[in-house]
Amino acid sequence: MFAQFIGSCLDESQAKQMWRDLMTAIQYFWRHPLAEQVREEGREQGRAQARAEAKAEMTLRILEWRGLPVPDTVRERVMACTDLDRLEIWAQRAVHAMDATELFAGE
Repeated sequence: MFAQFIGSCLDESQAKQMWRDLMTAIQYFWRHPLAEQVREEGREQGRAQARAEAKAEMTLRILEWRGLPVPDTVRERVMACTDLDRLEIWAQRAVHAMDATELFAGE
């Protein structure tokens, strides 16, 4: 709609044709299978990042619910982690840890 409005405001026929060509190229790009693949990869990366953030936050909440102090170094390391398997291990350790640093035992 916005593109149509701009096109209707152009007086010069050469400018109108350039605008139409530009809009055709943009539409081709957004409908191209490669563009959709790139968008889907971006969405999947966003979902994976959201899952990692949620697991990291849950790990820290478990420690806090148990009344264990969580030093900034532990909080930063947990929140920076993007490995879902490692975060799962840390969450399991958080259930039994006597100290927040025990999350990283053996690493």
